[in-house]
Amino acid sequence: MSLTECGADERKSPIFATLGCRLNAYETEAMREMAEAAGLQGAVVVNTCAVTAEAVRKARQEIRRLARENPGAPVIVTGCAAQTEPETFAAMPEVTKVIGNHEKMQPAMWEQLRAPNMAPDLIGETEKIRVDDIMSVKETAGHLIDGFGRHRAYVQVQNGCDHRCTFCIIPFGRGNSRSVPAGVVVEQIKRLRDRGFNEVVLTGVDLTSWGPICRARRVWAIWSCASCA
Repeated sequence: MSLTECGADERKSPIFATLGCRLNAYETEAMREMAEAAGLQGAVVVNTCAVTAEAVRKARQEIRRLARENPGAPVIVTGCAAQTEPETFAAMPEVTKVIGNHEKMQPAMWEQLRAPNMAPDLIGETEKIRVDDIMSVKETAGHLIDGFGRHRAYVQVQNGCDHRCTFCIIPFGRGNSRSVPAGVVVEQIKRLRDRGFNEVVLTGVDLTSWGPICRARRVWAIWSCASCA
């Protein structure tokens, strides 16, 4: 079934479900904008979390629930659990597509998900999994949204993590740390201010590794050493 063959649901806006962190919630809003711009209709999109085995279990549970409540609607699974366990979700009969954390932030991906005839793979069947190596991603996650909530806005300034803490799977779901340039962040904050937001929260996986903060910490360390000499 293509992602537009939704029967009675064909004219409905996509349903988005978010599990996990605030960054996931931010990215869901960005995906909603890209899906609407692409004209995607009648689909269910689940943005998953992989921080614990329980989070992955809840993701599967949510997928089954939404599939029951929206019979015939294509189900697109993305997020950290989709990135780290794509085969797990692709094996679920309810799931139509599994897309990675990098792919979900690409407008071209949502155009492909809308298209009635997506490009076939080498064996002539449409790929169910579209998840690339997240560790190879170098560019910053840059899709900016003009607001999130009524009074408080969020701006993503960083993604990924360079730490490899014991038992933590987040780097494998988010990739290595990468920062949005400070100038881009400032311009986004100005736009949000002009739209009436009085509070802006910076968000990311590891904010302490955001470029400007790292540089400020290095300058402070150098100044501290010099002042003690």
